[in-house]
Amino acid sequence: MKNFLIGKLILVVFFLNTNVLAGNNHASDEWQIEAYSSAAPSFIGDFATIIGGTGEIIREGSNGWVCQAGNPRPFPENGWKDVHEAMPACSDKEAMKWMMAYMTGKEPELDNDGWMWMLHGDVGEDNLKAGVLNKKDSTPGQWIESGPHLMLMPKDPSSLDNMNADFSNGAPYVMFPETIWAHVMIPVEGYYEYQKESEPKN
Repeated sequence: MKNFLIGKLILVVFFLNTNVLAGNNHASDEWQIEAYSSAAPSFIGDFATIIGGTGEIIREGSNGWVCQAGNPRPFPENGWKDVHEAMPACSDKEAMKWMMAYMTGKEPELDNDGWMWMLHGDVGEDNLKAGVLNKKDSTPGQWIESGPHLMLMPKDPSSLDNMNADFSNGAPYVMFPETIWAHVMIPVEGYYEYQKESEPKN
């Protein structure tokens, strides 16, 4: 297994209210810009390009990062009910390549490892099988509704073949292990907010 030397990650995690954002119109550019940009620390999100729910650029950025809703379901007419449901993600150039490949069912072709922030978490995934959108369809014991986290999208997903895949021990773990979409999930403070039963007990 290729050694991953992530080094000392000093993660400054903000305690974000997932419902109190600008305005009541969750389909508005204003709400989407505030919601999606807050998926990363402000020193990234404040300068990122923002893609709206229908795929258009609603704010041009300057730092090479892109923030958008990560929920694969159709964009609701009135917008997402809250920022957690939107599942916003802020991605660097390589992680954007990964996301586009994943959304179209293709193998990612990256020049380098990519990074993606999701400080509002997601509404649930099967940790072993990609594309499962409902808990009832998931592998027993493998559904995880994540809170805040950072993700590493490796150039070579096979380098993760022997990595921890247990999301309940608090350590970084691999999602979709031994697949072309394998990536590292790095939990930060509040990760188990939506699934307390999976929180480490000792």
